[in-house]
Amino acid sequence: MLTKPGRRGIILFPLFVVLFVLACNIGASPPTSIPAFDPTKAALELQATSMALQLTQSAMNAQAAQPTSLPPQPTPQPATVEPAVAEPQATPTADVEALIKSANVLVYENTDEYGIGMWVQDTLEMMGIKYTQTGSYSGHFMEYLNSGTKYDLIIVDAEAKDRISGEFWDVINTRLTRDKAALIAEVWYLDSESNGPISRILGKCGIRYRKDYSLADSIYWWDSSHPVFNEPNTVLPLLHYSRYWENQTGDQIRLSGGDAVMLAGLSSKPSDEGVLASCYEGRVIIQTFSDHDYNQEDIIPLWENYIHYTLKNHFLAIQ
Repeated sequence: MLTKPGRRGIILFPLFVVLFVLACNIGASPPTSIPAFDPTKAALELQATSMALQLTQSAMNAQAAQPTSLPPQPTPQPATVEPAVAEPQATPTADVEALIKSANVLVYENTDEYGIGMWVQDTLEMMGIKYTQTGSYSGHFMEYLNSGTKYDLIIVDAEAKDRISGEFWDVINTRLTRDKAALIAEVWYLDSESNGPISRILGKCGIRYRKDYSLADSIYWWDSSHPVFNEPNTVLPLLHYSRYWENQTGDQIRLSGGDAVMLAGLSSKPSDEGVLASCYEGRVIIQTFSDHDYNQEDIIPLWENYIHYTLKNHFLAIQ
């Protein structure tokens, strides 16, 4: 038996039709702007991204752990210690040369009363070195020796017949030891002095009196390369003489130990006939011949070398 649809059915039917049509449209043609979700593809992409992140993090960790490269360093070598070697006597530096020019020198030179020339004084003035000259006044010389003034060089040029003897050498020896002063002594009379107070200086020097001689003769260099004969002047042997003193012109000396170097003598080769020696590490020169028996033009350059050499070694000793 057919029945008429009710009012609610009439209303709901068109609504079902509309919904049906919409559902068919959605299923038949999905919008092209929104891609369909693919669960498998999404899972693969997520897995690949995770692996890439892990690889990147591992690389970063490895780079951080690797130390910074440094340039190669040389292999340390063990320190080398050079053996101590005895050096030759030092060449004067510019400073030592300046000290020589400013040296304080005490001079006893007793040829003033003879009027034959003060060759030591002339040499010092030529060199421009300050000096105190007592001439033949031995009392003044002793006063200066006993004063508190320090002298870099003491010169005893007792060529004339007045002598520096006895206690003078005690005071000079004190200066040599205490102040390391330099000394140049021209003494022709060791035959009467060698056993007195001067013996302390001669003994430490390393020379001894041998015998005296009356008249000047040729003097030969036994070590022609020594600075005494070459700095600052080259001085030839005193082969030519002009005898001023008629007797007791000098003494012969010989080596007896110490650090003495016999530089010249009356024979052409080294022997016991020495007349010139250096000692006290070059601070002392002992000359036993008389200047005025030889030419002035030869003696003054030699004295300049004496003064330069002894002062140089004095200043090297006190530095």
